Amino acid sequence: MSEAEQLSLLIGEIYDAALDPGQWTRVQGHICEFVHGHASTLYWQDSVRQTGNVYYQVGISPEYERLYFEKYIGMNPLYPAASFLEVGGVHTVADLLPHEEMRKTLFYKEWLRPQGLLDVAFSNLEKSATSSVAFTIIRRECDGIVDDEMLRHLRLIMPHIRRAALIGKVIDLKTMESASMADSLDGIVAGMFIVDASAHIAHANASGHAMLADGSLLRSQSGKLAANDSEAESALHNVFAAASSGDIAVGVRGFAVPLTARDGERYVAHALPLTSGARRQAGIAYAATAAVFVTKVALNLPSPTETIAKLYKLTPSEIRVLLAVVEIGGQPAVADALGISKETVKTHLNSVFSKTNTHRQADLVKLIVGYANPLAAR
Repeated sequence: MSEAEQLSLLIGEIYDAALDPGQWTRVQGHICEFVHGHASTLYWQDSVRQTGNVYYQVGISPEYERLYFEKYIGMNPLYPAASFLEVGGVHTVADLLPHEEMRKTLFYKEWLRPQGLLDVAFSNLEKSATSSVAFTIIRRECDGIVDDEMLRHLRLIMPHIRRAALIGKVIDLKTMESASMADSLDGIVAGMFIVDASAHIAHANASGHAMLADGSLLRSQSGKLAANDSEAESALHNVFAAASSGDIAVGVRGFAVPLTARDGERYVAHALPLTSGARRQAGIAYAATAAVFVTKVALNLPSPTETIAKLYKLTPSEIRVLLAVVEIGGQPAVADALGISKETVKTHLNSVFSKTNTHRQADLVKLIVGYANPLAAR
């Protein structure tokens, strides 16, 4: 089977998982095969509160999953810097810290290496002031570090993974059977429209009808879904037309079509093709090519931690040490908490002092408090 054929089948499976979450782990296994990875996780992590949860994963045993959240979540050297990275980009360990430094951490020695794991490629699907939802692919020691070919494959499918994950979060359905689909979707808070390639509306849920009646964001024009902004309308129609040609044709275009209401409120529309896979049944039932989900955009301001890191040009390791010093105090205790040596803590701390023009740990506490009290909230 050619790469193009593999990609086409895989994208279809990814979109099917948006409507049937029970398929995610199987799809993750196929994603690992396509990108030559060993394990995959879809999870969220709050770097301030050091909490998180795995939604779906393959390749990690339940015991090591438990150990991660009970003991090693605060030792993961990729955080909090990983949550600062832009949504949708594909990154590796090397983007945040040298592999040599990673291998010196207890996180590597006690969590990664015992599993035979070596390197991680990941992408943020969503982020907030203190947390992020990420999709990861993990490589084993025997496979070597993440290479350009793996990154190329990931960049082909990551827009589809993000779209499917966001749509799945919006609708939270187990199945999309055509017989009961309309009743099920009427309960969704997001506006939902089922359209054909020409944007004719075959069905809208209750929230969708309310949006059309209000008319400040979307309207029905001769039975077609139309946006008040001409640029957004053009982008939506391009996606609908592409959806008629299948999952691959949608590509990265129209992944998140921004919409603005007359009062200035911002929304985003996500299109789910209904022309292949398990979704095809619903598409045939409605003579439609796409389902469109419209939700209000959440305001995601940079976290105080992210602001400080960018303002003072702190490295990921330096920001970890800074936060640990503020939270924990003494250098020996920080070294134990982060799973690094006392010498490494001292090196990073001296660099933080220099970059922030401070001289004592008390000064660092004042620096943090000066940006936001919620940083230390628990």
